[in-house]
Amino acid sequence: MQDTVVIICGGGPAPGINAVISSISRVFLKSNYRVLGIHGGYEGLFSEDRKVEEIDFYFADRIHNVGGSALRMSRYKPKDSEFSTKFFIENNVKLLVTIGGDDTASTANRIYTYLSDNDVKIQNIHVPKTIDNDLPLPEGVSTFGFQSAKEEGVKIANTIYEDARTSGNWFVVSAMGREAGHLAFGIGAAVRFPMIIIPEIFNKTNITINKILRLIISSIVKRKILGIGHGAVIISEGVFHFMTDQEIENTNINFTYDAHGHPELGTVSKAHIFNILLAKELKELGIEVKSRPVELGYELRCIQPSAFDLAYCTLLGIGAKRLFDSGYTGCMVTVNNAGDIAPLFLKDVQNEEGKIQPRLVKIDSDKASMIFEDGLQYITPGDYAEAREYVSHPEYYDFRKILEW
Repeated sequence: MQDTVVIICGGGPAPGINAVISSISRVFLKSNYRVLGIHGGYEGLFSEDRKVEEIDFYFADRIHNVGGSALRMSRYKPKDSEFSTKFFIENNVKLLVTIGGDDTASTANRIYTYLSDNDVKIQNIHVPKTIDNDLPLPEGVSTFGFQSAKEEGVKIANTIYEDARTSGNWFVVSAMGREAGHLAFGIGAAVRFPMIIIPEIFNKTNITINKILRLIISSIVKRKILGIGHGAVIISEGVFHFMTDQEIENTNINFTYDAHGHPELGTVSKAHIFNILLAKELKELGIEVKSRPVELGYELRCIQPSAFDLAYCTLLGIGAKRLFDSGYTGCMVTVNNAGDIAPLFLKDVQNEEGKIQPRLVKIDSDKASMIFEDGLQYITPGDYAEAREYVSHPEYYDFRKILEW
């Protein structure tokens, strides 16, 4: 029976997934392997009614530079009791390739352990994917999809900023990011937004709605002092990750709630939340500013990948084959900026609870320091006298005092 490679995609889409699927398929087909793509992620893998894509050269060639994922994705996380050896034995599977984030990788390791315990020998190799850029890859190496999402985000943000100038409004922009602010930081820095708010800047104080609103108002007032009545702020949605349910509920926004009683932030626009709260705060201060919300989220996930990600994902696919041939398993494939392939073992980046620690924006780096020290516009002690025309206590809106820097 022909040796088989199985590919599944977990989590949400990111630009370049199809290039990874295409590259893996082509290099294994060239070596006379059978390549099967499973629709529906892990849910499809262990379903009796699974949808299987028999991948050939034509299919692989057609999908290479297309956005989205040719294999339907899922966030489903199977229980150990759902595991089965049947599919792997019947199809003579030698390698399970998973494309996804940390949860997808951790589940692959659980499957590998289960199969080994049941005398089914396979290898599993993970291709790290997320537009959040928060997986702990080697220094300076981004996760695939991030560069494409940032590039598209910059295009949209440039248009938004021009609209702000043209209309004399402010825009409150929210960008995806679970715990890390890489995407918001990258977009905001490129477009030179006067205010960028990411979780990492709260490294010396707790994140609250009040502090975020004060940071925005700090920038609005500073711009007014400079004679500029328009602007934009970009906020990483990851700030919500560090807030309590009570803090979120105190916004008085009408949320739906999940089965555990937590507000379902995924069903509402984070930009809309901040824009409503900002408008209320500005009205109370008597500052006449019109603001509009813009969400940068699903618009970025299925775009056509950039040249960078197309080339990068090609190397990741070939790299998966190189690691397989070298006998590696239970690892992520990485490609450094020189194009060198290397394994990154999950056990080396997991904490004691088995969770992969996210890679955060290095707020003390020269790059971040230049943006937050000299690239943004906000109230400092030297602005207090002029700021009193707009706020009675300008020190309350001092950027450094808010963050306790």
